[in-house]
Amino acid sequence: MDLGLVWQHRDFLLSGTITTMYMTLGAISLGALLGLIVGMARLSRNRLVAALAWVYVTVIRGTPMLLQILFLFLGIPQIYVTITGQSISPDPILVGIIALGINSGAYMGEIVRAGIQSVEKGQMEAARSLGLSHGQAMRFVILPQAIRRIIPPLANEFIVLLKDSSLVSAIGAGELMYNSRVMGAKYYAFPAFLLGAAIIYLSLTMVFTHLVSRLERRLAVSD
Repeated sequence: MDLGLVWQHRDFLLSGTITTMYMTLGAISLGALLGLIVGMARLSRNRLVAALAWVYVTVIRGTPMLLQILFLFLGIPQIYVTITGQSISPDPILVGIIALGINSGAYMGEIVRAGIQSVEKGQMEAARSLGLSHGQAMRFVILPQAIRRIIPPLANEFIVLLKDSSLVSAIGAGELMYNSRVMGAKYYAFPAFLLGAAIIYLSLTMVFTHLVSRLERRLAVSD
């Protein structure tokens, strides 16, 4: 196993790593937005809104992420061609961000829901007794407390997305896994380049895991 090849092509792997981080950051941003909406929708007093949120969470969590990525990259364009008669060429990286974000939104929605429900019911009652509407109480009293509690799980979701971004290599996005496979095929040295990718993934996850642990300790102390 020639690890010298990996070092020789480190810039190519680094460019894939940057793309991986770019997709992960984009996906976590989209997922956080969707999660906030879905989490609040799950607790909505409107049955239709709550039901739609439940369907979204159930479908996304109940199907493989790879299937969702392929459906957005292959299925949606084919449906578009059938309807309009015009072809489109989706960008693999953009599709990856959207697919990862939609998937993450379902899990984040449950995190947000659990965070809101963890806030004592007396907080809502106290806010309402002060003359705040339900929406105002949720926005100014409940959500600030819930967000503080869900920060560690959200940070862990970032680590999960970082690793799951490797699935986007299936549609040709030039991220870390894809680039390592390209180099492995070029030199017929898959063990070396896959090991190199594994080291990079492991290093990134260890760094972010350490940061999450520090964040959790700080929040615990401040409580």
